Amino acid sequence: MLSLLICAFLFMTNLPQTEAGKTSVEVPQWAVFETQFTSKSKYANPLSDVDVVVTFRSPAAGERVAHAFWDGGNTWRVRFSPEEIGEWSYSTSSTPGDDAGLDNVGGTFRCVANKSQEGLYQHGSVRVSSNRRYLTQADGTPFFWLSDTVWNGPLKADGKSWETYVEDRKSKGFTVLQFVMTQWVAAGANAEGRLAYEDGQDITIDPTFYQRMDARIRTVNEKGLVAAPVLIWDGPVGKLPMTLNPGLALNEDRITKLVRYMVVRYEAYQVIWILAGDGDYRDEKAERWKRIARAGFGEHPSRVATMHPAGEQWVEEEFEGEPWFSFVGYQSGHGDSVSDFRWLSEGPPARGWRGPNPHPIINLEPNYEGHMSYQGRKPFDAHAVRRAAYWSLLISPTAGVTYGAHGVWSWETVPAEPMNHAGTGIAHPWTEAMHLPGSMEMKYLKEFFGSFDWWKLSPAKEVLAVQPGDADAAVFVAAARSSEKDWAVLYVPVGQTVQLRKGELPAHAVVRWFNPSTGQWAGAATAIPESGELAAPDGNDWAAWIGKDSSR
Repeated sequence: MLSLLICAFLFMTNLPQTEAGKTSVEVPQWAVFETQFTSKSKYANPLSDVDVVVTFRSPAAGERVAHAFWDGGNTWRVRFSPEEIGEWSYSTSSTPGDDAGLDNVGGTFRCVANKSQEGLYQHGSVRVSSNRRYLTQADGTPFFWLSDTVWNGPLKADGKSWETYVEDRKSKGFTVLQFVMTQWVAAGANAEGRLAYEDGQDITIDPTFYQRMDARIRTVNEKGLVAAPVLIWDGPVGKLPMTLNPGLALNEDRITKLVRYMVVRYEAYQVIWILAGDGDYRDEKAERWKRIARAGFGEHPSRVATMHPAGEQWVEEEFEGEPWFSFVGYQSGHGDSVSDFRWLSEGPPARGWRGPNPHPIINLEPNYEGHMSYQGRKPFDAHAVRRAAYWSLLISPTAGVTYGAHGVWSWETVPAEPMNHAGTGIAHPWTEAMHLPGSMEMKYLKEFFGSFDWWKLSPAKEVLAVQPGDADAAVFVAAARSSEKDWAVLYVPVGQTVQLRKGELPAHAVVRWFNPSTGQWAGAATAIPESGELAAPDGNDWAAWIGKDSSR
């Protein structure tokens, strides 16, 4: 009876496991094959003393190499995500090579078609498009990054609460979840008081901490979302203990070991790596993180990756040419001054995409809903969140954007100011913050962009004869146009009249208005007047699709 229950559990979690060398199992394409090895010896420092290399041979006779990770005691595990259907085999080699439990051990498994209805498993893992402007999945399907910021979620949430949250985000169309993988300035330990690592004579890992994290990441993938963990938090801590900032507390060698452990443990899952978060990654500091990334991700990274720099910092040039650096992540942050608005609408995100070696560009941290603004000292409302999101999607070639809710990111359970984040304002409990209106409006945003080929959009300020944002940065109108120039999209942050250049629009152009706060289209398409003046339906913010009149 017990064996039947175990088999049922493994089937439900979509995580096939075998004892090394035993009977082959079936593994759905893009899912995770896992097997364990038991060492014959005990090692004083498994992280440094042992390396188990597992070579996987595909049905087409190709080879892929993975590494096993130590999971406590005498247990090592390897995880692998097969992309090719058919019979696979694997074999190990280890250093030191005299451990019969880790060296020269092999087995087989069969990769079968994935019957999941989730797009994540119908289309495959995320990668960069051929034109390097957006993300796609393995079969070429464009992947719209709509992420939620839940930095503390996997650290603090119990399994049931985490599933409730992830299901909510799935229902609202989110495709990615961003979180932190170790203790950091807003969580000194996980909910059980455990630390990811301790720093003594050498860095040591707590496998139990990561076993809990395993379950959280599995839930994300099972719901059809991609996990985007920040591997090393690197933000300022002021007068707080340095241990709350792994990026500063650990030396380069120990950071590299920690990164490598997490990459090996989780790269078989559907993940997108955020190597480091909230730090300064320019000049010589960038060189340090390049070395860490090359050692941590390896020569041929299997997953896309980026950095999450400090607010209003642009690091594309620093990491250009790095094989692991897949897209530009930036943080427009939580300011509401004129300079903050102009940095986003006219600064590096609006200019950087024109370089000779493009990358997808994604705002990983715009205004959080309910977070206190730096200058105005009032909580950002849903309108401010919408404005930042639509601006971010249209001032660079459209690739995606991240949402954040005060109380969700820090996973509060009672009204409270997040740990070590004085001045950000009292946050709602996550159960309430999860339902702030902006999160539903992100669903509407995704539906709007999903109504056309969003991946063809690039900024097109020439569509506007006059830019209202020149006089008032808060009412900047974002304009983008398809690569064929046969349709365009505008975002008007307040209801106003916009002057268009008719010569930049297709002949007989019509406009359809979309209400970002309700998700509703405002009636039928109407012709663009000869004057080029386009009046929003009312005084609120609106998005507009402009294209050819299909009746002609």
